[in-house]
Amino acid sequence: MEAILELDRVSRTYGRGPGAVHALRDLDARLYARSLTAVMGPSGSGKSTFLQCAAGLDKPTSGSVRLAGQEISAMGERQLTRLRRARIGFVFQSFNLLPTLSAEENVLLPLRLDGKRRDPARARRMLARVGLDGRADAKPGELSGGQQQRVAIARALITEPDVVFADEPTGSLDTRTAAEVLALLREAVNSYGATVVVVTHDPAVVEHADRVLRLAEGRLVTDTVGAPV
Repeated sequence: MEAILELDRVSRTYGRGPGAVHALRDLDARLYARSLTAVMGPSGSGKSTFLQCAAGLDKPTSGSVRLAGQEISAMGERQLTRLRRARIGFVFQSFNLLPTLSAEENVLLPLRLDGKRRDPARARRMLARVGLDGRADAKPGELSGGQQQRVAIARALITEPDVVFADEPTGSLDTRTAAEVLALLREAVNSYGATVVVVTHDPAVVEHADRVLRLAEGRLVTDTVGAPV
């Protein structure tokens, strides 16, 4: 299988001396194209730091991160910003939609920020694919939490990114809506060929995952096959 994201001996330490926090410790991981990987572990295990380093939001103290064979851990902030806009999608627990923009405008925002042509018809098709046909003109305040997360998924996929990172995407949703959102992320893999990485506490994610990485104290302790639906 093709490794789309590679972390080699990645460590991230915050602070110095006796009070230093070792968030990641010599972590090795391979994330494969066209798959859904769940990254799990207790609070303080390093999940969030894993996401930040893997997505180019933070730099490792040591080690390397490669996206589609390109070293990103040594890039400058301007390069990383361009890379994130063009090649990485994000889905957050708090949705991170702009309240003054419609659903369609929120979906098109990554293309606008990257200076690319915006295609409203394409955005509406993407919204229809995530179950929001006819809601393109709605503002986030007019949508339920589950609907807002659907907009966020459509926004993450609009640039056809190499990897979509979902950070606790079901954390603020009820059980039924969370299951629908996880099914959509699975569909992103099956229908779009996306590579999805879900960082979560939610054990229900395992049912949709191809692989499950479990972290503890900044180390990768297990790497197991999941049970995709």
